[in-house]
Amino acid sequence: MRKELLVFSFLIWVLQVVPLNVHGQVFESHIPLVIDSTDYNNLSSPYHTTLTFFYNLQEESFDPDLAGKTLDMTGSAAEDPSSLAVKLKQVFDGRGVYVRLGEVPLDQNYTDTLRNNRQRYFFDEQRLPGVFVEKVGNQWLFSSFTVSQIKDLHTETYPFGTAKLLNLLPKIGTELYFGLHLWQLVGLFVLVLLIFVSHKVFTIVVDRGFYYLLIRAGYGQTAQKYLLPVARVVSIYLIVLLLAVFIRVLQLPIAVVSWVTVMLNAVKPLLVTIIFYKLANLLSSYLESMAAKTESTLDDQLVPLVRKTLKTFIIVIGTLFILKDGLQLDIVPFLTGLSIGGLAFALAAQDTIKNFFGSVMIFIDKPFQVGDWITSGDVDGTVEEVGFRSTRIRTFRNSLVYIPNGKIADATIDNHGLRKYRRFYTQITITYDTPPELIEVFVEGLKELVRRHPSTRKDYFNIYLNNLSAYSLDIMFYVFFEVPSWPEELKAREDLLLGTIKLANELGVRFAFPTQTLHMETFPEKKGLNPIYEDGRSQYQKRLEQFIARETGPQG
Repeated sequence: MRKELLVFSFLIWVLQVVPLNVHGQVFESHIPLVIDSTDYNNLSSPYHTTLTFFYNLQEESFDPDLAGKTLDMTGSAAEDPSSLAVKLKQVFDGRGVYVRLGEVPLDQNYTDTLRNNRQRYFFDEQRLPGVFVEKVGNQWLFSSFTVSQIKDLHTETYPFGTAKLLNLLPKIGTELYFGLHLWQLVGLFVLVLLIFVSHKVFTIVVDRGFYYLLIRAGYGQTAQKYLLPVARVVSIYLIVLLLAVFIRVLQLPIAVVSWVTVMLNAVKPLLVTIIFYKLANLLSSYLESMAAKTESTLDDQLVPLVRKTLKTFIIVIGTLFILKDGLQLDIVPFLTGLSIGGLAFALAAQDTIKNFFGSVMIFIDKPFQVGDWITSGDVDGTVEEVGFRSTRIRTFRNSLVYIPNGKIADATIDNHGLRKYRRFYTQITITYDTPPELIEVFVEGLKELVRRHPSTRKDYFNIYLNNLSAYSLDIMFYVFFEVPSWPEELKAREDLLLGTIKLANELGVRFAFPTQTLHMETFPEKKGLNPIYEDGRSQYQKRLEQFIARETGPQG
């Protein structure tokens, strides 16, 4: 309650220091004006009609009958002009329309050059679009259209039955304290108390009611992280709406109401922008949970981009609403300049725009995803991140390469990460003195190694003696591995190569390497270096079966 009392004291101080009448419009002028008593009953110009209307509705010179003469009652003859004049004045005050007499034209034949040169004068087209004076005969009057709209404008300005308070509150007392009537001071205190109570009630409903239901439904963490911050901003927004409605009833000085109205009108779209900005985090959380259920890791990169884009869009739209509805600024010239500037910017930043659309195409086509090994031109490495402008690739030298997405979208990409099988091709060279029977058994042993390896493709591989080179017999070893990553591929290669070496040692097969052999006559007391193969195919086959059984176990 202490905070509410401080707010109340601050409002009283503000009202004290404002050099204004107790209530109603202030006759402020930016040019010297000569005013006599006849000006308060004069309809010869927009200025005199405006002066007559507001002067005769002030507290010190209250004469609604004279003020009613400023209305064109054509089509509304059954209505009471004095009552309509009071309601129109309350509309001006409630909406914070501050009329400066120095800006109202004195010309009796004034024409609005912006609206087909018609003899009309508009006060505030944004807050009071249908309220204007026009020349009727030799007099300037509030138009018949304005008169027909007064009741509707009054209801819009004082909704939810608050118009009745305009007549009830003054009955509390009209004594002056601190420059305000007693009923205005009481109204201020009640308004602050109402704001305090509303905030507490909403907090209890959200924190103890809605939050409890979400916990029971299993969304406690989401509610704590995303929904409660939004609920607090919604609470402030409701308080602003409450303040915007009831501050008008107090009929405070127009200068105060004017800047308070502008402030509240700016705060409302600001709070709505904050609400949607926070809800973007909730939507991103949902998209992240959906992306986590997919196999593609590119979706995980797309979610942050969607979140940033959505938040940027919310900020831009919210700013436009704050400028237009809050600060009452004309944003048409701003948008026009923005479109022209946008064209110039687009021409200057066409590469950036190309990269942006390149990133869009990457997310649509999905030629690769995060973690894939790709080759594009001279770049060979693993994709780490896909951004709006560029893609980051970690090369096998552990360096980072940034490639503009526009170039990637037009380039040829070899995605090694999408391979179902990884090819392994090599030549196994053996010496020329290897007997044909041993070669056949050795080749069959290599095929059996491939069949029994858990990571090889069993339906397609080629192992054959296919070349007679200068110094060796060449066995083509062409197989495929079904493994997800390069380290696993290297491990599978190692297993097969080690198995090949062990098999060769078991069978007595020698691997060839580039050599030069000098043949000399064999001396009886010397033995040659070449091995002597005396076993037949059956013995080689038996050794192969023993090796397979010992190294790999029985085939299951």
